[in-house]
Amino acid sequence: MQLIVYLLAYPILFLVSILPFRLLYLLSDVVYGIVYYIVGYRKSTVKENLQLVFPEKSDAEIKRITKRFYHHMCDMFLEMMKTLSISKASLNKRFVVKNPEELKRLEQLDKSVIVMYGHYASYEWSVVMENYFSYEGYGVYKRIKNKYFDRLVRRIRSKYNTTMITTRQTRPKMMELNAQNKRYMIGFLSDQSPKFSKTNSYWTEFMGIRVPTFSGAEVLAKKLDLAITYLKINKVKRGYYEAEVVTLADNPKDFDNYKITDLFLQHLEEQIRNAPEYYLWTHKRWKHRDKSKSVN
Repeated sequence: MQLIVYLLAYPILFLVSILPFRLLYLLSDVVYGIVYYIVGYRKSTVKENLQLVFPEKSDAEIKRITKRFYHHMCDMFLEMMKTLSISKASLNKRFVVKNPEELKRLEQLDKSVIVMYGHYASYEWSVVMENYFSYEGYGVYKRIKNKYFDRLVRRIRSKYNTTMITTRQTRPKMMELNAQNKRYMIGFLSDQSPKFSKTNSYWTEFMGIRVPTFSGAEVLAKKLDLAITYLKINKVKRGYYEAEVVTLADNPKDFDNYKITDLFLQHLEEQIRNAPEYYLWTHKRWKHRDKSKSVN
């Protein structure tokens, strides 16, 4: 069944990927109308999240942000499909790292680098980071249940020589690379909600709400002596993005525990408050908030 679903879907995905951008965004407008007005994909979750973190905003403001978010989400989904066939030159023009000199400075430290980022703006097109760096590139992702779509996603995200590894493979692979004294850059999407645990999670405030937070990037940076950065991605206009490399720590061991994780969340929160429509509100990021009282 997995193969049948894939074989039915792939031709459609490929045909969408070869559309000129003008037609791609016309299609995105149609998809938006279906997703927002007809299907109502996770609208209750989006509304709940926005009302939770922006209690000061009126219903009209929440509705306006919601509509803008769905427009952006549809754009980003189709842009991900476009990655199947987009040329390197076109993608480099549409996703620009504005301070590549900071990456060169990090390389001169002779350390591997962790890049932390959130589900904001175009995290999918961040695969072009490999073009600015001479190190081997790795991206951490969660395996998809359908193995054929999983291979497709890995192929799309590996288009610019970034090797995708699952969350379970991450620590062993980093340990292996360090033992071989190889330099690498590895990207972590670090704003997801971890499984609830009374003892193993780090709890902190994100968007004014106390929640459990992944701290694995910081822990590994300290253990393996890696530099650690935040990739600040902004949407310039439809189909165009600009990223800034913000170094959080050259020497993570010099920082108190969880300080770097907090710095990452502060940078991400600032972006969300400035332009909330570009964050992925369909995720249940704050689902464990009511359990915070049970955690010491």
